[in-house]
Amino acid sequence: MSKALVVVTSVSKYPDMNRPTGLWLGEVVHFADVLYKNGYDIDYISPEGGYTAIDPASLQEDMMSELDWKYYQDKDFMTRLGSTLTPDAVRAEDYDIIYYAGGHGTIWDFKDNKDLQELTRKIYENNDAVSSVCHGAIGLLNVTDSEGNSIINGKTVTGFSNTEEEAVGLADKVPYLTEDELKNRGANYEKGDNWSQFAVIDGHIITGQNPQSGKAVAEKFFELKNNK
Repeated sequence: MSKALVVVTSVSKYPDMNRPTGLWLGEVVHFADVLYKNGYDIDYISPEGGYTAIDPASLQEDMMSELDWKYYQDKDFMTRLGSTLTPDAVRAEDYDIIYYAGGHGTIWDFKDNKDLQELTRKIYENNDAVSSVCHGAIGLLNVTDSEGNSIINGKTVTGFSNTEEEAVGLADKVPYLTEDELKNRGANYEKGDNWSQFAVIDGHIITGQNPQSGKAVAEKFFELKNNK
């Protein structure tokens, strides 16, 4: 069976605010649904392994689609999502794609995680797909190839935009902005309208802008596979 690897955050609270965070549920659901329907198995990992919190904001009525509710009530899915593996428990060669899901928690535990960087480098150098959505793009910021070159330098990518961060009132509450950091790594940053589905592919790097874009990332992955 073909396999995919989904990375989620281990952070459940903003370090400097009494406010919960965690995984934005829909960013996994809409990506995973496309892969499951195409016969894929998915393993879920996080920096610390084990429990991953769901950002309660992502469970609000106006944020949840019928598909989100379906998966939220699927005990097997939620159990697997809530009992993640650690990065050292999986082998890069087993996966056709690694996908970094977002949620603000990723700001604090994706960027500097050496185990995730090494896993991503191996998948990238196997010519398999490296992907992200929203704040998940933070997981790509410090990934380098075997020669020490940034894998996103010169690549067209997207991620949660500055204007979207401002719209949710958190631009001055987080230590850095995803869009700015992608540009600082030499990436060619592109975006669509706020909250519109938007994803780009450059080589075998696939990125989506916001919570609305997980499905688009998955669809571009299958475009990539079909064109190989």
